Amino acid sequence: MSRDDEQTKRRYTIRQVTNIQASWTETERGEEGKFTLQLILDNGVEEYILQPDSDDIDVILKLFARSAHTTFDLDRKVLMFGNMTVK
Repeated sequence: MSRDDEQTKRRYTIRQVTNIQASWTETERGEEGKFTLQLILDNGVEEYILQPDSDDIDVILKLFARSAHTTFDLDRKVLMFGNMTVK
């Protein structure tokens, strides 16, 4: 595979997060539940489910709120938050 082919392939594995659906599921009465974040990528072209722990969900949702453009790398499983102001 040529270098140009590799770059083209890599370009298609990174998708824009166009919507998210957060949910919480009770596992057992009185026990900690489980969070899931459904990432809607490129207006529904693909979807991906994250299962962050209770400490991470708060941070992730705050980053989504501050980011004007969020992408997700499907190969490396990395959320990238762009266009954030640094204070």
